[in-house]
Amino acid sequence: MENKNIDKSADFAAMSVEAVLRLLDADLQGLTAAEAGRRLLVYGKNEITQVKELHIVWEFLSYFKSPLVIILLVAAAVSGFMGDVASALIIALMALFSVALDFFEEYSAGRAAKKLKEKVKIMACAVRGGVKKEIHASQIVPGDIIVLNAGDLIPADARLIQSKDLFVDQSALTGESFPCEKSPESGADGRNMLFAGTSVISGQAIAAVVRTGANTEFGKIAAAISRPEAKSEFEIGAAKFGVFIARVVLILVLFIFLFNILRHLGGGGQFQYGVIQSFLFAVAIAVGLTPELLPMIVSVTMARGSLKMSKKGVIVKKLSSIPNFGGMDVLCTDKTGTLTENKITLVTYVDISGKKDERVLESACINSYFQTGIENPMDKALLEFKKNYAAMEKIDELPFDFDRRILSVIVRLGKKISMVSKGSPESVFERCKFYRAGDKRLKFDKEARMVARRQYHLLSEGGNRVLAVAVKKIKAAESAFSKNDECGLEFLGFVSFYDPPKAGVKNVLRKLESIGIAIKIITGDNELVTQKICRDVELPIAGFLTGGQIDKMTDQALQARVEAVTIFARCSPIQKNRVIAALRARGRVVSYLGDGINDAPPMKTADVGISVDNAVDVAREAADIVLTKKDLGVLLDGVIEGRKVFGNTMKYIMMGLSSNFGNMFSAAGAVMFLPFLPMLPIQILLNNFLYDLSQVAIPADNVDDDWLKKPRRWNLEFIKKFMYFFGPISSLFDFVTFFVLFGLFSSTEGTFQTGWFMESLATQVLVVHIIRTRGIPFVQSRAGKWLLASTFVCVAIGWIIPYTVVGEFFKFQPLPWPLALAIVGIVITYLILAEAAKRVFYRKYFKIL
Repeated sequence: MENKNIDKSADFAAMSVEAVLRLLDADLQGLTAAEAGRRLLVYGKNEITQVKELHIVWEFLSYFKSPLVIILLVAAAVSGFMGDVASALIIALMALFSVALDFFEEYSAGRAAKKLKEKVKIMACAVRGGVKKEIHASQIVPGDIIVLNAGDLIPADARLIQSKDLFVDQSALTGESFPCEKSPESGADGRNMLFAGTSVISGQAIAAVVRTGANTEFGKIAAAISRPEAKSEFEIGAAKFGVFIARVVLILVLFIFLFNILRHLGGGGQFQYGVIQSFLFAVAIAVGLTPELLPMIVSVTMARGSLKMSKKGVIVKKLSSIPNFGGMDVLCTDKTGTLTENKITLVTYVDISGKKDERVLESACINSYFQTGIENPMDKALLEFKKNYAAMEKIDELPFDFDRRILSVIVRLGKKISMVSKGSPESVFERCKFYRAGDKRLKFDKEARMVARRQYHLLSEGGNRVLAVAVKKIKAAESAFSKNDECGLEFLGFVSFYDPPKAGVKNVLRKLESIGIAIKIITGDNELVTQKICRDVELPIAGFLTGGQIDKMTDQALQARVEAVTIFARCSPIQKNRVIAALRARGRVVSYLGDGINDAPPMKTADVGISVDNAVDVAREAADIVLTKKDLGVLLDGVIEGRKVFGNTMKYIMMGLSSNFGNMFSAAGAVMFLPFLPMLPIQILLNNFLYDLSQVAIPADNVDDDWLKKPRRWNLEFIKKFMYFFGPISSLFDFVTFFVLFGLFSSTEGTFQTGWFMESLATQVLVVHIIRTRGIPFVQSRAGKWLLASTFVCVAIGWIIPYTVVGEFFKFQPLPWPLALAIVGIVITYLILAEAAKRVFYRKYFKIL
């Protein structure tokens, strides 16, 4: 093949197939491996957004863009300029340590999460050197010949070469509600073009790739818009919390700074610190009391949670979906493979009157043998009975789609040509004019239809999946057949299948119910089969709706009914989507578990889309979370991990609010009566560093069972109440400390600052053992080993430093033993009172969380 680039501006839709192949320098045998490799170098990977990874050094430096870090560095520079080199050095080191802590935790967690996401790859079928090969979609290049079937995600912009009953969902690109029919004929209407990011609903196709990556229509739109992905409920809640915290911090810090300045200007010489020290003190207070580790705690907690979930068979594609996963209170799923084994076996094959009929089995097997659509478990079950059909020739096929709900093949045996159809009984009935009873061919009139429906219902009531089989003799072979030819059929009978309930699914359903998750079954199957399976697994049925009933309801009417319904049967993708939207409109956090083409829209609508690793491409792409097997037990484990992630995130927030804001109020009060700063800026920064260091183990902490018993959602009202309740308690003990230090012991400046440093560090670090559980700490609930170690080690380091040479560097002074013991007493009393206050608070407010 020639070594040339392809004209990106060419109008491929207006060109013939031959002209397109000439321009692409390609043929139906596909590219050679060497040529595909060359083109990959020329055009790049087939990815919409090729994010260039930063080198680890540049990635580390990017963490210095944080506003808090910039303020610290400015403060260090100002101190150095004013001649306070020691303060400048310490402030700079504190900033460096804080950045390093944040970076290394997030970097390692991000790498782990990336490896997990790479486990779920979108594949494409390409012809390379005359052989069909499954390759990663990113390796597709212009000139590749791709083969597409129902359920495939189209990997790149392509020109159709051949197609059969091809319908494509272009809603992601054009917003069209209905699938678009495609054909390879030349023209300017674009019906011969396929576009990246769209998906095959039904039919088959062979196409030549013309554009990849950023050059595709989807890539151009993405580049033009460049909008960030919509934020989850958890992310929105965290952002609101951040704004709330920033306002409180700004007000108090401005008060502290301005009061210090005014006191310095008119204080009669008693106040010895100037504008610079006042500025540094205010900055240090802001840094020390802002939960700046929250993004790191959240991302690390979620990344570690995703690693745990992966070991239990749950692969997280989008980390921000984990809190929503834990917060879901409604799980919508199909019954096949979740409630049942998905091991379908053929039960019987009968005629209209219920008598066993080999012709029904034979015709059903012929249909399954020659159809080329999505691999179907019922087709697999039928093919176990297949005979040798080598004497038969397939002429054409009318693939299954969700409107017709029927599949037909046209075959030739000798001189005889027949259409063999199999599908939903209702759909087959509509297309039948005759029926077979023994050797007689009778009219399929109203009475015969009633007999057929009774037989269908009788089979369905036993929990069987039922398909109807019909045939039609074709007088002369046509060049092509269409769905309009599916008429005047002769009804033969039914094939029925049974998919037994999963062992242990009853216990899993009970456990899901016990942790506050309602199960809704949304299926394309009929309500009789679905009700039988639900009874077998002891899933209480509150009510059911069919797709036809849903179509007759307004959105408001559906919202009024949706929570009281357990089974939604005979549902199309659009109807499934309406059910999910109605549940969300009722304020429920909804997840949807699916693996088929028709499951992709509701998965996108749900708060959390869940699929399985052997699902069709479009379903896996739509999912936030992918299960290694379609099992509610695996899902249950994932939900528990999601709740643990949210629980550990809330611990960090509540711990900071219980002590940090108390310290801020204390600092604001102290500057009003003390003739010196209650703590030096460098001491506050050291306190902050040790406090932050003690919290990095929170993502690995244990979570109490009572937290896991119900879904939890971000609740800013609860957080505010917690701060208003516990902040003053922390502040009260700070003022007690001030009184002991200044009033009883008449401490000097250095002793006072050392004493408050020790009391402040111990109370705000150790209170996590109170806050992390509703039970009695160390008795009813014990922290994880790493959190135990980090908290007590950090407090020990902070209390030892004043008695070392390092303490002199930070301008600490060793405390007399009576004063040290008094500080110990204050800390113990605070923790006891915090435990008592916690019980009062949770009795009153836990129900709102």
